[in-house]
Amino acid sequence: MKILGLDLGSKTLGIALSDALGLTAQGIETFVFTDNNYQLALDRVVEFVKKEKVERIVLGYPKNMNGTIGPRGKISEEFAQKIRDALQIKVILWDERMTTMEAEKILINANMSRQKRKKIIDKMAAVVILQSYLNSI
Repeated sequence: MKILGLDLGSKTLGIALSDALGLTAQGIETFVFTDNNYQLALDRVVEFVKKEKVERIVLGYPKNMNGTIGPRGKISEEFAQKIRDALQIKVILWDERMTTMEAEKILINANMSRQKRKKIIDKMAAVVILQSYLNSI
């Protein structure tokens, strides 16, 4: 079963995809859209899910460090519901606290320049989110 991992920002959408066995996550792309134009991001997800025959989506769920849900978390909840409405697919909100920091650490350890890291950090965060989910099932 292919599972899609997403890291939603205000201008970017990090996309990762599992292998067919659901064991490993691979970074696919960082999709850039107009500031807060989530319809463009949704259209990209719908297109990708249909093309790749994705059966489940794991969407990063930004919680505050104390576990409460702030404005970014509410946006993720709304985006997840729009995906469900558009595709009738299971969407799991996955705690993404610290994932961007973990992705940054991975890229630094790979001796990647700051400029290159900035371009792929969201894709790597999606990989971390998806791999965390895959490790839990």
